[in-house]
Amino acid sequence: MFTFLLWCVLFILCWPLALVALILYPIVWIVLLPFRLIGFTVSALFEFLKELIMLPANIIKKLAH
Repeated sequence: MFTFLLWCVLFILCWPLALVALILYPIVWIVLLPFRLIGFTVSALFEFLKELIMLPANIIKKLAH
């Protein structure tokens, strides 16, 4: 909602720039999508490695209770 209001203000102040932003936004989103996917994958990989390393400690902790 805030982004839309910001775009409306930009449209009032400088409509050519607002139209260029409206056209370029989907293109920039598509270009940045692979980097988001890579970031998600790397984050998931590090979380998996952390859980794998902590597995023996979690097993010992669970057996102690």
